[in-house]
Amino acid sequence: MPQIQILNPAGLGTPLAQYSQVARVKASELLFIAGQVSTNAAGDTVGAGDFDAQCVQVFRNIGIALAEVGAGWQNVVQFTTYLVHSQDIPRLGAFRTREFPAMFGDRAYPTNTLLMIDRLLREDFLIEVQAIAAL
Repeated sequence: MPQIQILNPAGLGTPLAQYSQVARVKASELLFIAGQVSTNAAGDTVGAGDFDAQCVQVFRNIGIALAEVGAGWQNVVQFTTYLVHSQDIPRLGAFRTREFPAMFGDRAYPTNTLLMIDRLLREDFLIEVQAIAAL
């Protein structure tokens, strides 16, 4: 099992959303999960035009990738989140506030970098999330 220490140094201030400032990891392996978008196993878009439905599918896809190697949410140390519309930032926050406690339990949330971009691979994608996990 990896040793993961999630930190929020006082000098950096309180995180502005559901993430932590620092992850210190001692692990034998790292898992890099490519940015996941809102597609199902057949490659069809799930939730076109529905940000919340896309969040559900994106994190479902990350969960599938973690499970494939015997890992879970407790192994995630970093997310990079890409949004097409800045207006979706509050929706992302609401999703994370609602879902992260069940995903991460009492553990502090992984680090996260949020980027606003012009578009994703397909026009109907509203969010993409990349993950790094420690094994």
